[in-house]
Amino acid sequence: MKNEFIDRRKKLGSIFPPNSAVVISGASIQLRNADSSHAFRQDSSFWYLTGFNEPESTLVLYINESQEVQSTVFVPKKDKVKEIWDGYRAGPEGAEKDHGFDQAFNNTEINEILPELLSGSHKVFYPFGKNSALDNSMVEWIKAAKSKDRHSPAIDIADAASKIGNQRLLKSAYEIEQMKKACQISAEAHVEAMRFVKSGMTEQEMEAFYLYEFAKRGGRFSAYTPIVAGGENACILHYVENCKQLNDGDLLLVDAGCEYNFYASDITRTFPVSGKFTKPQLAIYEIVLEAQVKAIEAVSVNNNVMDAQGISEKVITQGLIDLGILSGSLEDLHAAGAFKDFYMHKIGHWLGLDVHDAGDYMENNEFMQFKPGMVTTVEPGIYIPASAKVEDQWKGIGIRIEDDILVTAEGNENLTEFVPSDPREIEALMA
Repeated sequence: MKNEFIDRRKKLGSIFPPNSAVVISGASIQLRNADSSHAFRQDSSFWYLTGFNEPESTLVLYINESQEVQSTVFVPKKDKVKEIWDGYRAGPEGAEKDHGFDQAFNNTEINEILPELLSGSHKVFYPFGKNSALDNSMVEWIKAAKSKDRHSPAIDIADAASKIGNQRLLKSAYEIEQMKKACQISAEAHVEAMRFVKSGMTEQEMEAFYLYEFAKRGGRFSAYTPIVAGGENACILHYVENCKQLNDGDLLLVDAGCEYNFYASDITRTFPVSGKFTKPQLAIYEIVLEAQVKAIEAVSVNNNVMDAQGISEKVITQGLIDLGILSGSLEDLHAAGAFKDFYMHKIGHWLGLDVHDAGDYMENNEFMQFKPGMVTTVEPGIYIPASAKVEDQWKGIGIRIEDDILVTAEGNENLTEFVPSDPREIEALMA
């Protein structure tokens, strides 16, 4: 596994110019309240390049004249007392031995040593604007580096986020293996939830059930705060109160996925609390499902990232016309964006170490073409709040269906197809 991270550092370094440096800061402990902290989660780009899971750490990659990549890391120092309270620390020696860095130092030495590493660089790359503490420190480190030799070249600063993000876009075989596991855990949890839900339960009870099902399968942490939305709450796209009672006749929209070995999954299913869709619910559901099926078909190396979006918009617009919710021609209504009152978000997003993963959507001023190794969500929806000017039978219906799709050379693979989306299969499962 160590070699996976070493290879990533070498690959990243190869795309930067000679005599340049890349600085990536790890995450810090975040307090929840008083002296209680949130569970530590390493910065995704730092983890991607290091596999090192201790806070207050910093990675420096120096690309020399020969385009060779030299890695230096600053880590928490060994401390017997701290380790009694908080657990093992690798220290510089352990960081070098176990993670393959060329050299490692205590993080208390960074202000002294890092300017020396940057001295002589023509350009320094780092993800500026993401971490204000790092922004401030970078200014001081570069000023100190320039002061080492008044005749040294100026050091330019450039953003590293896009280059790192676009490398993260293309998943290795190891990464795909982790994501498949995360997706399977989450899919199984959704299946069990469909069997478990009953009228009179609360959204919070269902949220707890999902977290339990994730954890017992090895996904201790959720990849994001679950959305567990009964009835009209499903029309709030990022609803996270998760506290209302579920009643017969309600649909339950659950957007939930676990994190496994740092890799995220992201699944949404909408299913009836009673186990049976009403006719209006089923009519809306089938439009969303058709939009998703056709959008997934468009996820291939022959298409760009916006092709599936247009397909989903047209399917949903036509479906709403067929139900009398919209009136007019498909072409005119789509061009006018009439669907946006009911379908107001994009079809999906990159998925990986983050649920909204790093990586650009544009390349050479055009929408990016899909490439093998990319993973994207596909998640169309229709949301009709009670305030909408429609017939009463449609009011309060919110439906989204989301799967995680791996782009392959031959087409794509649905990593979350284990959990049913066909309404007949859902009803059969819940019976």
